Amino acid sequence: MKRNFLSIALLTIAFSAYSQNYEFQTIKDIEATPVISQGQTGTCWSFSSTSFLEAEIIRTSGKQIDLSEMYNVRHTYPKKAWNYVMRQGKAQFGEGGLNHDVINSAMKFGIVPADAYSGLVGNATILNHSKMVEELEAVLKPYADLSKKLDPKWKTEVSDILDKHMGADISEFTYEGKKYTPKSFLEMTKLNLEEYVTISSFSHEPFYKEFILDIPDNFANGSFYNLPLDEFILNIDNALEKGYTLALDADVSERTFSPKSGIAVIPENEADNKAILTEIKKEKEITQEFRQQEFENFNTTDDHLMHIVGKLKDQKGNVYYKVKNSWGTDNGNGGYVYMSVPYMKLKAISVLVHKNALDKKTKKKLGI
Repeated sequence: MKRNFLSIALLTIAFSAYSQNYEFQTIKDIEATPVISQGQTGTCWSFSSTSFLEAEIIRTSGKQIDLSEMYNVRHTYPKKAWNYVMRQGKAQFGEGGLNHDVINSAMKFGIVPADAYSGLVGNATILNHSKMVEELEAVLKPYADLSKKLDPKWKTEVSDILDKHMGADISEFTYEGKKYTPKSFLEMTKLNLEEYVTISSFSHEPFYKEFILDIPDNFANGSFYNLPLDEFILNIDNALEKGYTLALDADVSERTFSPKSGIAVIPENEADNKAILTEIKKEKEITQEFRQQEFENFNTTDDHLMHIVGKLKDQKGNVYYKVKNSWGTDNGNGGYVYMSVPYMKLKAISVLVHKNALDKKTKKKLGI
């Protein structure tokens, strides 16, 4: 009898070691605003950046303010249109953008609460920019034709389309009984937008220098600080440990990025692609060389922007980043994705973070 019980116990342990469903324990959880949905738009860049700024307001003041994602989208489209026309149509025009686009817009035009500018018109309850983008492209293509004389009225036509689909720009509003302009509202939040930097890791450019990353959505030619891969991850960890969140740009095209399961992992063996979404499996070791290779062969592309708000570990001690997505709460983990360190190492394009969240040695090397 004892032998049978022992055999069963050993088999149970062996099976458990071979296949374990995920059990997560929080390491760090930084307060942020609730998960919401970007609807049927390609404006994850604004949802990511806006959520990040909301968390920064919480960090510095303890106050939760629901900011408008669409206000800065409204002010970024004319810049995208300018880039497209001035490059005579030889540039991407679409719904995409990057974290620095919101920072750039906010620096020039300020920010507003969501109640002041929803981006919804008429009876609309869900954001959908498909028709708006179609109309914008139809208007811009003729103006980008070098064989035709450029009429300055194109700017007015772009503005009219944005007003039609998103609502007219606002210059004043009331918040908690007080009148603000977008710029005075930014001042009220105490955000200093000059203090945010974007870091990345690519070996085709010198480390510890600024460079312009050649990806389609970088229409603004924003600059990135380049770090070795291990130092890139070290600074993400350092920021979270110090209580700072980070806005994330990443590739989510992998089959092992699963909103349904709430998991993003890189299995060592492709045969584990399905099983690893629910069971702990060994992950691939990610090197600087492999990361660069995957970027240069377009297996890693600029797909989606989200918001890193914490860290977790599974029962085997493997570490994951708690990433706030903008696809609503119906997905796994209530709209959050638990992203493994290997996934972050391979698939993170960049992160936006407060410069004071960086490691001291890194700051010195970068001259920040």
